[in-house]
Amino acid sequence: MEVLASSSTALLSPHFAISYTYKNPNFTAKAATTQVLPWKPHPIRIVEAQLRSRLLCKRTNARNKPRNCSNTDGTSKHYFLLQSISRLHKNLSSKCGFFSISYGRFKLRRYSGTLQKVIDCSEKIRRHVSVLSVHILVGVMLVMSLSVSVSKSPSWALTEENLLFLEAWRTIDRAYVDKTFNGQSWFRYRENALRNEPMNTREQTYTAIRRMLATLDDPFTRFLEPEKFKSLRSGTQGALTGVGLSIGYPTQFDGSPTGLVVISAAPGGPANRAGILSGDVILAIDDTSTEMMGIYDAAERLQGPEGSSVELTIRSGPEIKHVALTREKVSLNPVKSRLCQVPVSGRDSRRIGYIKLTSFNQNASGAIKDAIDTLRSNSVNAFVLDLRDNSGGLFPEGIEIAKIWLDKGVIVYICDSRGVRDIYDTDGSNAIAASEPLAVLVNKGTASASEILAGALKDNKRAVLFGEPTYGKGKIQSVFELSDGSGLAVTVARYETPAHKDIDKVGVIPDHPLPTTFPKDEEGFCSCLQDPASTCHMNRVQLFAR
Repeated sequence: MEVLASSSTALLSPHFAISYTYKNPNFTAKAATTQVLPWKPHPIRIVEAQLRSRLLCKRTNARNKPRNCSNTDGTSKHYFLLQSISRLHKNLSSKCGFFSISYGRFKLRRYSGTLQKVIDCSEKIRRHVSVLSVHILVGVMLVMSLSVSVSKSPSWALTEENLLFLEAWRTIDRAYVDKTFNGQSWFRYRENALRNEPMNTREQTYTAIRRMLATLDDPFTRFLEPEKFKSLRSGTQGALTGVGLSIGYPTQFDGSPTGLVVISAAPGGPANRAGILSGDVILAIDDTSTEMMGIYDAAERLQGPEGSSVELTIRSGPEIKHVALTREKVSLNPVKSRLCQVPVSGRDSRRIGYIKLTSFNQNASGAIKDAIDTLRSNSVNAFVLDLRDNSGGLFPEGIEIAKIWLDKGVIVYICDSRGVRDIYDTDGSNAIAASEPLAVLVNKGTASASEILAGALKDNKRAVLFGEPTYGKGKIQSVFELSDGSGLAVTVARYETPAHKDIDKVGVIPDHPLPTTFPKDEEGFCSCLQDPASTCHMNRVQLFAR
């Protein structure tokens, strides 16, 4: 299981205890006195014992043949121990002569005889009552055993496909954050699906699982076929099989057609070799328009088995072109950095370290530390952390990166349906850059783990945020592998920022906007700081002022 804080499909992360309760409210033992006395050989006036049971009963008809009866039949009931009681009655009547029986009730007749005869009869009573107790115990155990056996017997035979569906159902039942399951009976859904959903093939089972997840109305709880699950996991481990593109939403400030913009093409990757550049717009993926497509759906479409192909429709400047790319394994370095020298009055200059974090894979926190060390060796005195179009990734990496910048404080509150259940904070022991001025750049492509990091730095007053409200994914997923190699990404919790803000569907609100023409690459960023005449210019004071 891996824990995710990512809304991108490109990135990653039962047993039932059945209890049986037996209760027999009609079994009573009444005594003539409330004080319990030891058995003594002196005359007894009246003894009354009642045995009633609803466990099992028989009716007899005129021919003395047994037939079933219900518990609601009054005087015609014969309880399941009637024969044992009759034998006891006959035995005692013949040997002691002071018992009568009526429908399971013993009544002691007045008896005036010798003390010794009473003693002898009392011993016989003990022996027969012991036999009666054994009958009762065996009867109760038999009925309970039959009940458990019947309860455990399935009403229909479960196929291999049914068992895979049940495995997915149990995973949701155990892990999903909303225990009302979007206001439905989760157990009833299981029974109805097993009866009504066709599950004769693996694809039909996958369809049944997708329909089940759709009832939760949660776009982040989703099913992953084996290949997609494998690709998702590899993406969090620093490599994935795809075309080597980082994508985001276009700014559309120039009135350009909608689509998805290329943030960067991995050096040496399929897209880079095909001449796709930063700023190009993807208009379609395999003839499917990206006009209404989210970056997470697009990321899933761009990935696939190694050696498979995908066709992109690209707008590069005024030119529209169709590019066929072959997917291959691409190593991902989630961090790029650059030293920007900003001139000031006289001969002095300010050195700003620019760090762009593109995803939260297993290499992310280590790569951030390396970038900080490298920039510090060049005497930087301020940092800019660019989280624009970072769709998230591994939740633990987001926590570790927050610790790098904070000397103390809460990073995030983890909540479930009952409220706060966990707190992630830091005492400063992992901080390596907690003092220099810090600005953080965000946009609507900043999602999940990126929002956790941005919210922690803002609420702890460690950084100034620039840009536009973030995506607004305030939920955390864990990824579970199923027995056939497929997987489930399941929403297991929601989170709040250190100021107890629930950012789901709202996002983290920045302190200041960025100029609409502000570039997304490291070269463009430095030029905006260095050229006062550019439309995207921001000076150092503007960048770090609260």
